[in-house]
Amino acid sequence: MNAELQRLAVEVDLQSERQMPLRLRFGFACVQRVRHLLEAPEAIDALDTLGAFLEGRCDAQALARVQERMATVARSHPGSASIDASAHAAVSATYAVFHAVTGHALQAAEYAAYATVYAYGAYALSDPDAFAEEFAWQVSEFCSLSKGCAVPFGA
Repeated sequence: MNAELQRLAVEVDLQSERQMPLRLRFGFACVQRVRHLLEAPEAIDALDTLGAFLEGRCDAQALARVQERMATVARSHPGSASIDASAHAAVSATYAVFHAVTGHALQAAEYAAYATVYAYGAYALSDPDAFAEEFAWQVSEFCSLSKGCAVPFGA
C-alpha cells in the first residue's frame, strides 16, 4: 500500500463525487504505465475507451458499457501457473484497468504497482523497496493531476 498516496487522497477528499474526474484521470495514468502488460483485448479496448472519455471523444454511456464488461473480464482472466510471474502481471494490470474505468483510482494504482513488480518476478513482491519507484511516481503524478500537494513527498 502506498501510504503517502493514501494520505494525499484523504487530503483532497478523493472519494467525494466531485473528485470523479481526478479519480478517472489518475487511474488512467497509472494503468497507462502497465498497458504493455495487458493481454486481454477487452482490457486494452477498455483503457482506450477511458482515454477517449477523458478526452471528450466518447460519452458516459460508452464508459458505462466498458465498466460492465471489465467486471467480467477481470474476474475471468486465466492467470498463470508459470514461475516467472509474467501472467500474474497481466492479471494485476487487468484488474488495474477494471478499477480505473470504474473510478476506483487508489485500487487501480495498487494493482498497477503490483503489475509492475510482478513483471520483475514474483520474488520481488516480498521486497518493499521493489515498489518504491512506482509509489514515488504515483505520488508525483497524483500531485500533478490534483494541482499540487500541500506537503511534498517524503516530507
